[in-house]
Amino acid sequence: MRLVSASEGRTPRLLRDRTGVQRVTSIELFFDLVYVFAVTQLSHYLLGHADVRGALQAALLLLMVWVVWVYTTWVTNWLDPDLMAVRLLLVVLMLISLAMSVSLPRAFEDLGLWVGGAYAVQQIGRTVFMVIALRGHPLEANFQRILAWCVVSSAFAVAGGLAHGNARALLWLAAVGVDLLGGVAGFYTPGLGRSRTSDWTIEGGHFAERCQGFILIALGESIVIIGATLTEKPAGASDVAAFVVGFAGAVALWWLYFDQSAEAAAEEIARSDDPGRLGRSAYTLIHPVMVAGIIVSAAADQKVLSNPAATASTASAWLILGGPALFLAGHAAFKLVVWRYLSWPRVAGIALLALLGLAATTIPELGLAACAAGVVAAVAASDRLPGLHPPS
Repeated sequence: MRLVSASEGRTPRLLRDRTGVQRVTSIELFFDLVYVFAVTQLSHYLLGHADVRGALQAALLLLMVWVVWVYTTWVTNWLDPDLMAVRLLLVVLMLISLAMSVSLPRAFEDLGLWVGGAYAVQQIGRTVFMVIALRGHPLEANFQRILAWCVVSSAFAVAGGLAHGNARALLWLAAVGVDLLGGVAGFYTPGLGRSRTSDWTIEGGHFAERCQGFILIALGESIVIIGATLTEKPAGASDVAAFVVGFAGAVALWWLYFDQSAEAAAEEIARSDDPGRLGRSAYTLIHPVMVAGIIVSAAADQKVLSNPAATASTASAWLILGGPALFLAGHAAFKLVVWRYLSWPRVAGIALLALLGLAATTIPELGLAACAAGVVAAVAASDRLPGLHPPS
């Protein structure tokens, strides 16, 4: 076998073969299992800190988890996960992500450095791997810019792990802000210039499928909570009703996302002349809003199932109504970016949830949850009505 140069041999050997359909591989699905645990940790954290401060902390931790996951998803869109070097990279990232997930409940206590350190090691380590693997390839310059930004974000992440109180939250917010806004700024770096989204030659269908998988991970957490909570107590009539309402709410969220938009959006990004733009805006920046809505809904399901007859407190009402509202807002933004079309049924659904909030503390939690699930189901059903589809 003849020797070949790095640009002719090593890079093609590490990149996916783009001649056929790009499928999600088993190692990518295995990698995602860690994030099932991460989502569980986040929903439990939110339930145990059901106030404004706790909600903001949970949102920040979700952003940190999302950033490390979605950056890896961009990488595996280019690299071939069936190759040993790439598999080993994913296994190492998986181990570090597991350590990060274990530390989430005490992220703002004594394990902050575990969370910040795990974030930094993944952001820098993964990008260094790409710079080395893509030497001589047009994508190399892009990852050199990304590495510069990741060094800055990682410094904030580690500093946050060492800090305490509000300083930790602010430093971690700076870390995820650098990594998310870096894509918006084209990862501009002095001396290296700026990347264009047209340079990010992702396979759109594969990227969309990966993000759809994360939505399913979050919905799976809702199903687990609904089943696990009911098994921990005697099942009376109100418990069974809460079980059905929680399940119906999860189905409504799934239906809203997957019935009309998921496959159509995947086709849209797959045939786009600039898939990197949609990958950045519609998926990287908007999808965590929908994931947050599912996590909040899962926490609400556990709260309702624990005591279905209780009258909703202010905190419970925020969970029960806020989860669906976040999901509807995220999905409306998703449709707006992909098709430049504002979904008025989703806007109306958010308005109805807000009106329910005015009377929430006088309604039993089970009744409020049933109303919220009904609103989401009605919005999902409206997608089947003629004249309400986005323009083709």
